[in-house]
Amino acid sequence: MAPIPGSGLAKGLAVTLRTMTKKSVTAQYPDAQPDLPPRTRGVIGLFEENCTVCMLCARECPDWCIYIDSHKETVPAATPGGRERSRNVLDRFAIDFSLCMYCGICIEVCPFDALFWSPEFEYAETDIRDLTHERDKLREWMWTVPAPPALDPGAEEPKELATARKAAEKLAAAQAEPREGES
Repeated sequence: MAPIPGSGLAKGLAVTLRTMTKKSVTAQYPDAQPDLPPRTRGVIGLFEENCTVCMLCARECPDWCIYIDSHKETVPAATPGGRERSRNVLDRFAIDFSLCMYCGICIEVCPFDALFWSPEFEYAETDIRDLTHERDKLREWMWTVPAPPALDPGAEEPKELATARKAAEKLAAAQAEPREGES
Protein backbone atom coordinates (compact mmCIF):
# COMPACT_ATOMS: atom_id res chain seq x y z
CA MET A 1 0.00 0.00 0.00
CA ALA A 2 1.43 3.37 -1.00
CA PRO A 3 1.69 6.16 1.58
CA ILE A 4 -0.75 9.02 1.23
CA PRO A 5 1.00 12.09 -0.15
CA GLY A 6 1.57 14.69 2.56
CA SER A 7 0.96 12.31 5.51
CA GLY A 8 4.51 12.90 6.84
CA LEU A 9 3.96 16.63 6.74
CA ALA A 10 0.65 16.28 8.61
CA LYS A 11 2.28 14.13 11.34
CA GLY A 12 5.08 16.67 11.74
CA LEU A 13 2.64 19.56 12.04
CA ALA A 14 0.60 17.59 14.60
CA VAL A 15 3.71 17.11 16.77
CA THR A 16 4.54 20.81 16.47
CA LEU A 17 0.99 21.81 17.42
CA ARG A 18 0.98 19.49 20.46
CA THR A 19 4.32 20.90 21.64
CA MET A 20 3.19 24.50 21.17
CA THR A 21 0.12 24.00 23.35
CA LYS A 22 2.01 22.52 26.33
CA LYS A 23 3.13 24.77 29.20
CA SER A 24 6.85 25.56 29.24
CA VAL A 25 8.94 24.03 32.05
CA THR A 26 11.94 26.30 31.67
CA ALA A 27 13.28 27.55 35.00
CA GLN A 28 14.72 31.04 34.96
CA TYR A 29 18.10 30.05 36.43
CA PRO A 30 19.49 33.00 38.35
CA ASP A 31 16.11 33.70 39.93
CA ALA A 32 15.08 30.07 40.55
CA GLN A 33 17.78 27.71 41.81
CA PRO A 34 17.58 24.20 40.34
CA ASP A 35 16.66 21.24 42.54
CA LEU A 36 19.76 19.07 42.33
CA PRO A 37 20.04 15.44 43.43
CA PRO A 38 21.70 15.09 46.86
CA ARG A 39 25.02 13.61 45.62
CA THR A 40 25.49 15.94 42.63
CA ARG A 41 29.01 16.26 41.23
CA GLY A 42 29.84 19.95 41.20
CA VAL A 43 33.41 20.79 42.17
CA ILE A 44 36.07 19.05 44.23
CA GLY A 45 36.47 20.04 47.87
CA LEU A 46 39.69 19.52 49.84
CA PHE A 47 39.78 18.34 53.46
CA GLU A 48 43.30 19.58 54.04
CA GLU A 49 43.81 17.89 57.43
CA ASN A 50 43.59 14.46 55.76
CA CYS A 51 46.01 15.25 52.92
CA THR A 52 49.39 13.55 53.39
CA VAL A 53 50.83 14.89 50.11
CA CYS A 54 51.11 11.36 48.73
CA MET A 55 50.56 12.81 45.21
CA LEU A 56 48.33 9.91 44.11
CA CYS A 57 45.60 12.27 42.95
CA ALA A 58 48.00 14.31 40.82
CA ARG A 59 49.65 11.21 39.32
CA GLU A 60 46.38 9.51 38.45
CA CYS A 61 44.70 12.59 36.98
CA PRO A 62 44.34 12.01 33.21
CA ASP A 63 44.32 15.77 32.54
CA TRP A 64 47.20 16.71 34.87
CA CYS A 65 45.09 19.51 36.30
CA ILE A 66 46.08 19.04 39.98
CA TYR A 67 49.10 21.00 41.20
CA ILE A 68 50.69 20.06 44.53
CA ASP A 69 53.76 21.59 46.18
CA SER A 70 55.16 20.46 49.51
CA HIS A 71 58.27 20.48 51.65
CA LYS A 72 59.72 18.02 54.16
CA GLU A 73 59.64 18.88 57.83
CA THR A 74 61.53 17.07 60.59
CA VAL A 75 59.49 16.03 63.61
CA PRO A 76 61.49 15.54 66.81
CA ALA A 77 61.44 12.14 68.51
CA ALA A 78 58.42 11.54 70.71
CA THR A 79 60.45 9.74 73.35
CA PRO A 80 64.06 10.18 74.45
CA GLY A 81 66.32 7.90 72.46
CA GLY A 82 63.84 7.70 69.60
CA ARG A 83 64.64 8.84 66.11
CA GLU A 84 63.46 11.93 64.33
CA ARG A 85 60.82 11.52 61.65
CA SER A 86 60.22 13.52 58.53
CA ARG A 87 56.85 14.30 57.03
CA ASN A 88 55.54 16.15 54.01
CA VAL A 89 53.84 19.49 54.63
CA LEU A 90 51.38 20.80 52.06
CA ASP A 91 52.38 24.17 50.59
CA ARG A 92 50.06 24.36 47.58
CA PHE A 93 47.11 22.34 46.39
CA ALA A 94 45.34 23.70 43.32
CA ILE A 95 42.97 22.32 40.71
CA ASP A 96 42.61 23.88 37.27
CA PHE A 97 38.91 23.47 36.56
CA SER A 98 39.38 24.68 32.98
CA LEU A 99 41.24 21.39 32.35
CA CYS A 100 39.36 19.11 34.76
CA MET A 101 36.96 16.66 33.12
CA TYR A 102 35.22 15.83 36.43
CA CYS A 103 35.95 12.11 36.13
CA GLY A 104 36.41 11.64 39.89
CA ILE A 105 39.55 9.50 39.62
CA CYS A 106 41.38 11.78 42.08
CA ILE A 107 38.62 11.30 44.65
CA GLU A 108 38.56 7.53 44.17
CA VAL A 109 42.34 7.03 44.49
CA CYS A 110 42.81 9.25 47.57
CA PRO A 111 43.61 6.73 50.34
CA PHE A 112 43.08 9.27 53.14
CA ASP A 113 39.69 10.76 52.12
CA ALA A 114 41.01 14.25 51.51
CA LEU A 115 38.99 14.95 48.34
CA PHE A 116 35.20 15.02 48.06
CA TRP A 117 32.52 16.01 45.56
CA SER A 118 30.78 19.24 46.47
CA PRO A 119 27.43 20.09 44.85
CA GLU A 120 28.57 23.69 44.22
CA PHE A 121 28.33 24.57 40.55
CA GLU A 122 28.40 28.38 40.52
CA TYR A 123 32.07 29.17 40.09
CA ALA A 124 32.11 30.81 36.67
CA GLU A 125 34.86 33.30 35.91
CA THR A 126 35.25 35.91 33.20
CA ASP A 127 38.84 34.87 32.54
CA ILE A 128 39.83 31.21 32.00
CA ARG A 129 43.04 31.77 33.99
CA ASP A 130 40.93 32.39 37.10
CA LEU A 131 39.55 28.83 37.02
CA THR A 132 42.62 27.51 38.85
CA HIS A 133 41.37 27.36 42.44
CA GLU A 134 43.86 27.17 45.30
CA ARG A 135 43.47 25.22 48.53
CA ASP A 136 41.68 28.05 50.37
CA LYS A 137 38.80 27.97 47.87
CA LEU A 138 38.82 24.15 47.78
CA ARG A 139 38.62 24.14 51.61
CA GLU A 140 35.60 26.48 51.51
CA TRP A 141 33.75 24.02 49.29
CA MET A 142 34.21 21.27 51.93
CA TRP A 143 31.46 22.93 53.99
CA THR A 144 28.96 22.18 51.23
CA VAL A 145 29.80 18.47 50.95
CA PRO A 146 26.75 16.45 52.05
CA ALA A 147 27.06 13.85 54.78
CA PRO A 148 27.60 10.30 53.54
CA PRO A 149 24.50 8.16 53.19
CA ALA A 150 23.49 6.20 56.28
CA LEU A 151 24.62 2.61 56.55
CA ASP A 152 22.16 -0.11 55.68
CA PRO A 153 20.49 -1.15 58.97
CA GLY A 154 20.48 -4.79 57.88
CA ALA A 155 24.19 -4.81 57.02
CA GLU A 156 26.76 -6.72 59.00
CA GLU A 157 28.72 -4.65 61.53
CA PRO A 158 32.23 -3.81 60.27
CA LYS A 159 34.91 -6.05 61.80
CA GLU A 160 36.83 -3.06 63.15
CA LEU A 161 33.80 -1.76 65.04
CA ALA A 162 32.86 -5.22 66.32
CA THR A 163 36.38 -5.80 67.67
CA ALA A 164 36.53 -2.37 69.31
CA ARG A 165 33.06 -2.80 70.84
CA LYS A 166 33.95 -6.25 72.28
CA ALA A 167 37.19 -4.90 73.76
CA ALA A 168 35.33 -1.97 75.34
CA GLU A 169 32.69 -4.32 76.80
CA LYS A 170 35.41 -6.56 78.33
CA LEU A 171 37.13 -3.52 79.83
CA ALA A 172 33.85 -2.19 81.25
CA ALA A 173 33.00 -5.62 82.70
CA ALA A 174 36.46 -5.92 84.29
CA GLN A 175 36.17 -2.47 85.86
CA ALA A 176 32.65 -3.19 87.14
CA GLU A 177 33.66 -6.38 89.02
CA PRO A 178 34.62 -5.71 92.65
CA ARG A 179 38.23 -6.53 93.39
CA GLU A 180 39.34 -8.82 96.19
CA GLY A 181 39.52 -7.01 99.51
CA GLU A 182 37.05 -4.33 98.41
CA SER A 183 33.51 -4.22 99.64
